[in-house]
Amino acid sequence: MQVKKKPKANIIGQLEIQSMVLLAVVFLFVFAYLPMYGLRMAFWDFNILRGFKNAPFVALKYFKEFFTDISLPGVMKNTFFINLLGLAIGFPMPILLALFLNELRSVPFKRFAQTVSYLPYFLSWVIFGGIALELLAPSGVVNDLMLKLGLFKHSINFFGVGSYFYVIINVLGIIKTVGYGSILYVAAIAGIDQDLYEAAHIDGCGRFGRMWHITLPMIIGTIVIMLIFQISAILNTGMEQLLLLQNPMNITHSETLDTYVYKIGIAKSRFSYATAVGLLKSVVSVILLVFANTVSVKLTEKGLF
Repeated sequence: MQVKKKPKANIIGQLEIQSMVLLAVVFLFVFAYLPMYGLRMAFWDFNILRGFKNAPFVALKYFKEFFTDISLPGVMKNTFFINLLGLAIGFPMPILLALFLNELRSVPFKRFAQTVSYLPYFLSWVIFGGIALELLAPSGVVNDLMLKLGLFKHSINFFGVGSYFYVIINVLGIIKTVGYGSILYVAAIAGIDQDLYEAAHIDGCGRFGRMWHITLPMIIGTIVIMLIFQISAILNTGMEQLLLLQNPMNITHSETLDTYVYKIGIAKSRFSYATAVGLLKSVVSVILLVFANTVSVKLTEKGLF
């Protein structure tokens, strides 16, 4: 049986629709694929003045230098601790917020709650971090309130105690991104057939029961995909917020891979070293992505590929 070819008119007609993504494809090519040419800097002693023309080939020199750096254990410890804590307490928060927003029956209040939760995301870390520094300062609102309530005997310099930093940076991250992160889950919940909720209500299932037996199973695919992305980005802690909030008193707990690469590689113009570390991060991220996806497919039969 001969397969009929699609008329050329259909293909030409789709060009108008597919051209809508043309700018996105160009943007991706220019800012994601063209810069890959610069990855060769990891294997050459690159100097911005002479370029690659007279740069000597050094093979794996900068990779070895990174692995033998005495500050590497502390940097990796901070990176993993901050991200693992964020994965444990930060990842479920947008899901919980989306679940509770879905249960609100007052439309005006629901819109108000969504707006309030979204607002911090649109503040830059310079503003948001500045507010946090003022609130948590020894003479800030938090210390004053705790002293008046009798919960503190003396003021605490929250950003001056390194062991507090892991929790503080994650709590601030949750406050800033939880609302925006819940948008995807709210959209997924909106696509659930409402007849399922009505049937469960008739059977006597309460709100929490409907969340557990209907809402969560129906959005498990979205949750799994976001979890895979979160695991693959476990070496990325962000740089802006860390540079704003770290100081000499908490540097032993706030120096992560991102800030380390910036200070050693970029600020000191050691571009080859920074490229080598960035390439290693990318390789590890791909390995984690494949590993997380493989485990997810085996356990839940859902994944990216």
